[in-house]
Amino acid sequence: MSTESQPQLSAAELAKLDDGFMGHPTPLRPLFFTEMWERFSYYSIRPLLVLFMVATVSNGGFGFDETTASAIYGIFAGSLYLAAVPGGWLADNWLGQERALWWGSIVIALGHLCIALSAMFGMTLFFIGLMFIVMGSGLFKTCISVMVGALYPKGDGRRDAGFTLFYMGINVGSLLAALIVGVFKEGEMWHLGFGVGGIGMLVSLLIYRFSARKTLNYYARAKNINPEWEQISGRFHNVGRWVTGIMALLALLVILIAFGIMPFSPVLVAQYMTYTIATVVLLYFLVMFISPRLSSADKKRLLVCFLLIIGSTLFWSSFDQQPTSFNLFADRYTDLDVMGFSIPSIWFQSLNPFFILLLAPIVSILWVKLNNRGLEPNSMVKFAMGMLLAAAGFGLMVMASKSILVAPGALASPLWLVGSLFLLTLGELALSPVGLSSMTRLAPEGMQGQIMGLFFASVAMGNLVAAFFGGFVTADKIEGLPSLFSIMALFLVVTAVILLLLSKPMSKMIKNSSNIKM
Repeated sequence: MSTESQPQLSAAELAKLDDGFMGHPTPLRPLFFTEMWERFSYYSIRPLLVLFMVATVSNGGFGFDETTASAIYGIFAGSLYLAAVPGGWLADNWLGQERALWWGSIVIALGHLCIALSAMFGMTLFFIGLMFIVMGSGLFKTCISVMVGALYPKGDGRRDAGFTLFYMGINVGSLLAALIVGVFKEGEMWHLGFGVGGIGMLVSLLIYRFSARKTLNYYARAKNINPEWEQISGRFHNVGRWVTGIMALLALLVILIAFGIMPFSPVLVAQYMTYTIATVVLLYFLVMFISPRLSSADKKRLLVCFLLIIGSTLFWSSFDQQPTSFNLFADRYTDLDVMGFSIPSIWFQSLNPFFILLLAPIVSILWVKLNNRGLEPNSMVKFAMGMLLAAAGFGLMVMASKSILVAPGALASPLWLVGSLFLLTLGELALSPVGLSSMTRLAPEGMQGQIMGLFFASVAMGNLVAAFFGGFVTADKIEGLPSLFSIMALFLVVTAVILLLLSKPMSKMIKNSSNIKM
């Protein structure tokens, strides 16, 4: 990292460094803004993708059907989170967290540039841009989460609250993005909306380069610690050559598909991706459970990670209906005329980040207060709470979809979506930041990036499943929505009950084997 000498700081200065950002370590501030602008870039294009692809060619879109567009979105979003697995491995074993995040930022920025320029150079460049965003995000996402986790030593009760605060940065970016690109969508200025995301990524890159890296290095020297974000295992050699070879094969694949030499069915690819991800995650944990390299305590902690990852998959398969079925439902079946003002349908995508900004500080304080009193629920209980809240949100969507079926041609009240998204947001706050925190706390030494990548793989599977169901929001399939939403709510409730039943014995097992709070 740095060969500079350790700064000589007074006790008061060290204390300020350790709680200088709303009671949390000072480096959390630039990491907060780095993540905020990276998420702004992603959420600038996310709500536009499906609507852009289903728009007719005369309106500037691709003219795809809903099923194909939803499948393509699912492949993109699923691949983006799936890429966190190899991205985390590369960070652990080749680049280090710091360099991986830097290069990931650059690749994401190039992806946004390609998408913006595709208006002039065609559809192929658009999909190349999506691929760049996927590859860059694979490096970026695991690394910044590991850096946040490394700011809190073992046993620090602020960890979950810190991740909840960090999570607010994601949602500030998401809120701003939805409000801005909603205007471009209404004017069918698709590529200008996509270009806004590129500006956000450039801001993120500059904040990391000129603020976050400097603050992190200063913090590590002042605290006299060997930071986790610089540790590389060194067990593997010639990794760079393998990466170059894989990139060459990927480029060849793009050429074959672009020229029509190799057929490509988005729906089939999305389905097989789901099966492949599930198989890879199961095999990974199976290998780790029988590996002699890990201790018994490590394997018990991995078991909890595995259970939380299963729960995360089911949660995100419901939550990520927002850019697909919820987005199409708002655009086609919701009354957008409120007091004479026509609401852009994409603005509903801003409700989730708005609610998080409103509620996250409250939840963060709540976890700290409960921790101080010894009453804070463990990770599995928090996950179960999140699932039950999400199930209630889908209960509202069941009633919303029934309201438009009983009166053909009627439009649903926007309050159904508002209420559903409010409950889904409460569920997200109980699950997602806690999941990030749990992965950094429970991951065995030297495996932080990989375990974080597997957690993001659960989000990938959730996105793919959500995209598949999102294709049902069409005129000829709308009658199936009440059953669809009911089934999703039922799965969430059943999984929540299972996690609640397992929470106490698993927590006791972890505490007895490694003295780590679950």
